[in-house]
Amino acid sequence: MSARPEALEWSVDNCTVGRAMEILGERWTFVVLREIANGIRRFDDMRVRTNIPRQVLTNRLAMLVEAGVLRKEPYQDPGARVRHEYRLTEMGFDLWPVIVAVLQWGDRYLADPEGSPLSTVHRDCGAPVRSVLRCDAGHEVTNPREVAARPGPGAHRRS
Repeated sequence: MSARPEALEWSVDNCTVGRAMEILGERWTFVVLREIANGIRRFDDMRVRTNIPRQVLTNRLAMLVEAGVLRKEPYQDPGARVRHEYRLTEMGFDLWPVIVAVLQWGDRYLADPEGSPLSTVHRDCGAPVRSVLRCDAGHEVTNPREVAARPGPGAHRRS
């Protein structure tokens, strides 16, 4: 018989993974973030490039602005009304390693036979950029079995 996992002793009601997925867990959210990170910041440009339905894109952008991941910047083309483009906030820029990790995973398991249509490279040297896990002591973590989940400072025992 196996021992009862210690994790069952702790509540996950205030889990930050669940909270993050409330913001990020919808299909089009990472596509929107990818586009903005790659310089596609205007609504119509995103619609044309991604084919995201208009109302879905409107909703995703509004939700990401409300969550603090994006901010709106006004612009005005000559003879047109004022419109907005979308920029990553600090919170949004902090998602870049997550976007790269999702891209890597997709490239490994879901790419077409000819490969991925997108690559990420270091501007200075041109080498591919990869998402890497390291502990605070500097050790690279390459296997999930090298990581132990422990109760954090906000953990609450289950009643």
